[in-house]
Amino acid sequence: MDVSLAAAAEQIAPGRGYFADVWRRLIKSPGALIGLGLIGVLIVTAAFAPLIAHTDPLAQNLAQQSLHPSFAHPFGTDKLGRDLFARIVYGSRISIRIGFLAVGIAITIGTFFGVAGGYLGKATDSSIMALMDLMLAFPSIILAIGITTILGPSINHLMIAVGIVYIPQYARLARSSVLSVKELEYVEAAKALGARVPRIIWRHILPNILAPLIVQAMLGIGTAELEAAGLSYLGLGARPPTPEWGAMLNDARDYWLSAPWALIFPGVAITLMVLGFNLLGDGLRDALDPTQR
Repeated sequence: MDVSLAAAAEQIAPGRGYFADVWRRLIKSPGALIGLGLIGVLIVTAAFAPLIAHTDPLAQNLAQQSLHPSFAHPFGTDKLGRDLFARIVYGSRISIRIGFLAVGIAITIGTFFGVAGGYLGKATDSSIMALMDLMLAFPSIILAIGITTILGPSINHLMIAVGIVYIPQYARLARSSVLSVKELEYVEAAKALGARVPRIIWRHILPNILAPLIVQAMLGIGTAELEAAGLSYLGLGARPPTPEWGAMLNDARDYWLSAPWALIFPGVAITLMVLGFNLLGDGLRDALDPTQR
């Protein structure tokens, strides 16, 4: 057996040296460092919410409704006297869960469809891409509203809806990557050696199309949270009294003139989360770009 052919057939994901190089280039990017910092603060806040916020986010005190920000209530209180700082801190847990699970649904199903269509081709590819094009024909927010309306308003249904909406993005990205990879020498070598289709896809296709999917996923987490916040603002996501940032914006819209902080702080929290993931996604895109090495 040709040794070079066998080596090519056994090509898998890049090793430690590659990832170390990616990490070095990532931390050299000021934007990526800012994104890492924002995401790090968000994760720490979510993980240690009971230690950071000592007030029950659901506790109501009508005697303290719509209080200005103060030492006792750093972000003020809402119309029911609930501490906004505690609600935003605990809301970070929900926002992280929504972002990661929605993107997890989208990237898993989308990659499956994209790889199947790109590698199998012909009728399979045409059918899958026709379905993806049909989904893309609907504006994302309209499609998400339709799904949540059918399933019913809840956080779990919200995550499913947002995940379904973004499946076509990952499917088309995976398909285009597979089309450029499946004709390369190491894939042809694996075919010549008699490797079966599942093994070729798992060992030779997937490891070499992950980079663009990871970048898209990182950018997609922020977008998913923004979409989820919009649906919650419309009353199709988290139900009261759940401390979800989009739902908090919805609660504050009726009295934002008298208590603008109830609208400002949840909005700033959403903005910082989206900004963090976008900056990190941009940094990853540059760090994973082979032309930047």
